Amino acid sequence: MSGSTAASAKRFRVAAAQLIFARSISENLARIERAISIAAQRGADAVLFPECATTGYAFDFAALKPRDISSAMQSVAGFARKFRINVLIGSPAFFGRKLRNCLVVFDRRGRLIHTYAKCQLVEADRKVFEPGNAISLFKLDGICATAIICHERRYPELVRLAVMAGARILFHPNAGMDALAVSRRKRGGRDGIAVRAFENAIFYVFANSVGRQGGGKWSAGDSKIVAPDGRVLALADNKEEALIVATLDLPQATGKYARESLEHPRFLAPHWKRIVREVVRRSKSRAKNF
Repeated sequence: MSGSTAASAKRFRVAAAQLIFARSISENLARIERAISIAAQRGADAVLFPECATTGYAFDFAALKPRDISSAMQSVAGFARKFRINVLIGSPAFFGRKLRNCLVVFDRRGRLIHTYAKCQLVEADRKVFEPGNAISLFKLDGICATAIICHERRYPELVRLAVMAGARILFHPNAGMDALAVSRRKRGGRDGIAVRAFENAIFYVFANSVGRQGGGKWSAGDSKIVAPDGRVLALADNKEEALIVATLDLPQATGKYARESLEHPRFLAPHWKRIVREVVRRSKSRAKNF
């Protein structure tokens, strides 16, 4: 169905690319282009990449220049345009002189349509990144979606509020940085992702890095695509690069429980609705120029 309006067909085919990060931006871009090509060949409407996929997460961010990111984003835009596929890619991005940890979204024509900056930072992030100040909300082929980045899985309000505002697919780029023993324990989907999909009645797309990450750290992989009822539709391993694909039956993503929370208990309803209006307002003009 690639190239069609997925919203009208009520089906949307998504891919999650599980990557072993390379040592340079150019090598990562080569891997990204290859994964986009395969995703397009397999009929995907959109493909998600891990957190900081352009650089890798163990990158020396202090040495990063705006022109490095600008060039990388131009390349990714070209890949999206060449293969006529929506591309969601984790990458650092400059906002003025400040660096943020972002998910950057390009449509099928290679147009930049959304940039989400991670707002809940871990200690390693805080050393180099400025936190974002908005909740992600955007549309792919007319389908309302949202995103969180890595550590933010621990903050359910980031997802719940977006679903209250209409999101039906959650995209989650990740880059694991753990000791090998910890990384091995993470295998098998025991990470709360199925719960988050179920409690919001949405589809959940998770793309992680895998294998050795540098500095003695490892990533567990375990990329997955999960249905609103908690079923795992596709699952990668914890050793190899992979591209997983699944077709989403969009009517299943009702957002039922989040919608019902907008009405009951009644004393909270006006407050939720006010917050959701602010979420929508702040989500506009989230794209930026590179």
